[in-house]
Amino acid sequence: MASRLGNLRLMRSFASAHGGHGGQHAGGSANLWKMLTFGVALPGVALCYYNAYYRLGHEHPPRDFVAYEHLRLRSKAFPWGDGNHTLFHNPHTNPLPDGFEDEH
Repeated sequence: MASRLGNLRLMRSFASAHGGHGGQHAGGSANLWKMLTFGVALPGVALCYYNAYYRLGHEHPPRDFVAYEHLRLRSKAFPWGDGNHTLFHNPHTNPLPDGFEDEH
């Protein structure tokens, strides 16, 4: 019980020393964050969504396969499928150790 009262006193003194209002909300600060959220953050997210999905939605040219010896190592087969494909394999973007499955 004494430690709880000590903690409560400590929190109150910390809040009053750092601009706290004793449990009351600062209306100006809440309005500022509300305006920043609706006026800056949400339009920014909408602009990024538009840019990513509508303006940059074009197809990229295929990249050449380079067989680096430190990539796509298979010390043992994967426990699913044929053992060579990763769990989330995409044949257009993820090459196998010997190259892409289909030519672009």
